[in-house]
Amino acid sequence: MTIKDQLNNVLVFKTHPKRIISLVPSQTELLVALGLEDQIVGITKFCIHPTHLKKQKAIIGGTKKVHYQKIRDLHPDIIVCNKEENTKEMVIALQKIAPVYVSDIYTITDVVQLFLNIGTIFNKVSLARKLGSELQDKVVDFKEFIKDKPQKKVAYFIWANPWMVAGRDNFINELLKLNNYDNVFEATSRYPEIELKQLSIIKPDIILLSSEPYPFKEKHSSLLQQYSNAEILFVDGEFFSWYGSRLLQSFDYFKSLHA
Repeated sequence: MTIKDQLNNVLVFKTHPKRIISLVPSQTELLVALGLEDQIVGITKFCIHPTHLKKQKAIIGGTKKVHYQKIRDLHPDIIVCNKEENTKEMVIALQKIAPVYVSDIYTITDVVQLFLNIGTIFNKVSLARKLGSELQDKVVDFKEFIKDKPQKKVAYFIWANPWMVAGRDNFINELLKLNNYDNVFEATSRYPEIELKQLSIIKPDIILLSSEPYPFKEKHSSLLQQYSNAEILFVDGEFFSWYGSRLLQSFDYFKSLHA
């Protein structure tokens, strides 16, 4: 079996891989949703869904730094990575241990393709197609729900000290657009650092403080209120940035935000 990952790297397998290491939390959850939990042998310390997994699987480090010898000792048939969450240097080193599948996600279409690729690799095509179809149906339903909602200017914060927001060229921005949110920092790429005084110039209607990767508190909200009159909401970052099976739950959550 030959398949390309989302960076067009070619992976060749004689049989469907059996021993999986996942270095991406959202993709770990996807693997479980596809019935592959028993084949997962290693995960990161950030792979928190499902919650019992960290007690049962080997922890091989984080998403940016891993223990290579632990990975070798687990004898993986495949290592699942992501361009944004894992470093290029890591991927190059891991390719010397086992085939590495790298996802690269910007749109819902990319997510559906990820489902199908993973389904093909692990002989779970039927279930992968079902998940992809469910996701597309939820997107259609949500677009109908949101079509008459007024567009609002939004700043989506992911970090403090330095203050960082979601710009363009990432999956968060795709989901902001689906929510009829006008990202006030879309002119900047990826995750730019900003000065809070910019808020008084750009004047967002809403400021979203994501639950991950930074644990925002009320003190951050109070500080932001010194620079902006925007409504400030603490939001579940998993629903805005996880592109595995958790995304199937995102659209009900988004409806609750708009309600």
